[in-house]
Amino acid sequence: MKRNLAVIAVGGNALISGKGKESLPDQYASACAAMAQIVSIIQAGWDVVITHGNGPQVGFILRRSELTEHELFTIPLDHCGANTQGSIGYMLQMALINEFRRRGMKNHAATVVTETLVDKDDPAFASPTKPIGSFMDVRAARVRRDKDGWTVAEDAGRGWRRLVPSPAPIRIVQQDVILTLAKAGYTVIAVGGGGIPVVENAAGELSGVEAVIDKDRASALLAYSIRADLLLISTDVEKVAVDFNRPNVRWLDRLSVEEAGRYLAQGQFGKGSMEPKIEAALDFLEHGGRHVIITDTQNMLRALIDLTGTHIVL
Repeated sequence: MKRNLAVIAVGGNALISGKGKESLPDQYASACAAMAQIVSIIQAGWDVVITHGNGPQVGFILRRSELTEHELFTIPLDHCGANTQGSIGYMLQMALINEFRRRGMKNHAATVVTETLVDKDDPAFASPTKPIGSFMDVRAARVRRDKDGWTVAEDAGRGWRRLVPSPAPIRIVQQDVILTLAKAGYTVIAVGGGGIPVVENAAGELSGVEAVIDKDRASALLAYSIRADLLLISTDVEKVAVDFNRPNVRWLDRLSVEEAGRYLAQGQFGKGSMEPKIEAALDFLEHGGRHVIITDTQNMLRALIDLTGTHIVL
């Protein structure tokens, strides 16, 4: 019997449960909790490809690089992405393998270091918008701007930060490898942090660029490219809401594409939080996907059997 295929997008913040819980053992403990949910989904009859965010982890690498730049070379952003794909993939696959063994399952997990193609002429490169790295005072920000060519901006009254482009993903370079492994029964960890952004020259050669790709948009691209049946996006709330943080807040169980589009146009979803998830959901459904679920990590299995979560359908 053919098993259904799900792409499950786990946020980078899902590995950091709170302030003071940033250490690698803390992150691994969070990974174990999230992967236990995913193993239950696999036991329910699904093949799974896991994608993940990496924002906090890239921030840690950049901070270390800044602190040691008087002695060591700095780490370009594409290499930061590659580093986090390896380290987070290691934690997730170890958590999966250990959970498989605890349940007497013979399944295996594999991490694919993944590149995501972007257009070198994407308008985003002319207008960087994604804040990364440490906060700076205005003097340090001006030095970075003038010395290193950074685009900098004040960030919500907390200090100044570097801004980098966030171009649209065009193609997941390793999508065929990912699908081959998934069809062979492996639980695949891929497209970490939206994938390492690369551009292509006329000869088809790839090179990394200093940019950040939205994880949910890249996950949707992967999901419809490999013809997944489900896109499950985990976040920090159990359901999507309209009129969020207002007395008349309304939590949504089910949305049609038309309803989701209408709420999106009304500005109901936060630009840096829920909006990209709704956009990714609509992108998946408009390219042949059938079902999107948005919920928090601890409720992924319950959402899959329609006990909670927000379900977006055609």
